Amino acid sequence: MEVCYQLPVLPLDRPVPKHVLSRRGAISFSSSSSLFGAPDPRQLSQRRGAISYDSSDQTALYIRMLGDVRVRSQVGFEPERRSSHPYLCIDFRTLHTRPSSGSTSADSSPERRVHRLLSFQRYLHSSRLLRGIPQQIPLHILDEDYTGQARCMLEKVGTWNFDIFLFDRLTNGNSLITLTLHLLNQYGLVELFQLDMLKLWRFLVMVQEDYHSDNPYHNAVHAADVTQAMYCFMQEPILAKSLTSCDILLGLLAAATHDLDHPGVNQPFLIKTDHYLATLYRNNSVLENHHWKSAVGLLRETGLFSHLPAEDSSLNMERELGSLILATDISRQNDYLCRFRRHLDQDNLCVSNASHRHFLLQMALKCADICNPCRPWELSKQWSEKVTDEFFQQGDIEKKHKLEVSPVCDREMNTVGNIQIGFMTYVVEPLFAEWTRFSDTRLSHTMMGHIRLNKASWGALLREQSSVAEGPSSPGTDPEDGAATGGSSSKEIPQGSRES
Repeated sequence: MEVCYQLPVLPLDRPVPKHVLSRRGAISFSSSSSLFGAPDPRQLSQRRGAISYDSSDQTALYIRMLGDVRVRSQVGFEPERRSSHPYLCIDFRTLHTRPSSGSTSADSSPERRVHRLLSFQRYLHSSRLLRGIPQQIPLHILDEDYTGQARCMLEKVGTWNFDIFLFDRLTNGNSLITLTLHLLNQYGLVELFQLDMLKLWRFLVMVQEDYHSDNPYHNAVHAADVTQAMYCFMQEPILAKSLTSCDILLGLLAAATHDLDHPGVNQPFLIKTDHYLATLYRNNSVLENHHWKSAVGLLRETGLFSHLPAEDSSLNMERELGSLILATDISRQNDYLCRFRRHLDQDNLCVSNASHRHFLLQMALKCADICNPCRPWELSKQWSEKVTDEFFQQGDIEKKHKLEVSPVCDREMNTVGNIQIGFMTYVVEPLFAEWTRFSDTRLSHTMMGHIRLNKASWGALLREQSSVAEGPSSPGTDPEDGAATGGSSSKEIPQGSRES
């Protein structure tokens, strides 16, 4: 029996209606049913999650997946003894939702709260997509759904100044589906791996659907942007001539799913609120493990790799996918960077070696994940504002619940410019400097140039804001400051985007 392991996003100490079972779910923790018994047809079905939790039962099964899904042990969870923290009940799925008048009574109902796992609009949209597609779909039929402008943009998908925001608008919010499907087709992977088009389409629809659109930054557009960047890196000569078809397939799928079901808060937030995901993954790469398991859940639900032969088994693909996604954990940045630097110093990276190629894919995905400061100013600035907005929203929640505010999450102590300059200096520049050593190409130098220009632009904006706060400057210096600001932010940067 195939067990889908993706967990529902339900706080353990909140009352939950009995027999809440997801559409994917296969396990019920209700004491009134057997572990692998068939679900009661009266049970409430939901799109997200896989395990129902009966709050009246004091025993829950602790499930972990290490290459396969298996029940490790029975662990007693007593909510009142699990933690003394008064804010365990924070539900990160609704952190960024804007409360509306009259929503108080609706939110007080557990059934209504669970129903927000999937809005009616998203359910209706996905159902139409999934039910309205024939069994066999030739690629050219899908291509006819693209607008002319979106199709023109796809012809330049390998350029570094690719505007993912415009592409998302042209595809009516389906940039991740459209881009990933196009790249898989462009590489010939659909035909090579004999992927069923219906299964592939369902998988991509579910992936896009499981990104939280109300997250300012960690949403499907970010996943599409990372996928496009990953494609650019895999097109670099040193990788293009050495990557296998399996490497490319895993690289694209890892990029598309690397932040799947991201809650819009960081790992320290989940740990200090004693969220069950932090307990499940033992405070180790909590979000990355969840992204990986969520992706594997969709692969198993759709059966996308179920037809592969033994040597390319779906289980092996899942492990490789997990290794790539786990590499995006920013807390392990120095580990990967030191290993990368050591390989370059010793000049012992061998692209014909499978493990070395996999490590290079990990580094490429890490670069793609944090490449926003390397984009042209018009794109980089938008991403910087979005990620800072998400940080500040988390900080507001922490203040509201009297939690310690996480670093860079306090809007009263930080600005977008300060955060970005620090991020570029201590995280982005060291990583891309080593990537440039590995792949000394025009793209690498373009990215390093954008980092310097964007950093200077944020510095100019900070100086401008500081001068405004302090009052008008002397007549002799004001024009020079204005020229410096205008030259770095509105003149030089757009020229840099055309260089790429």
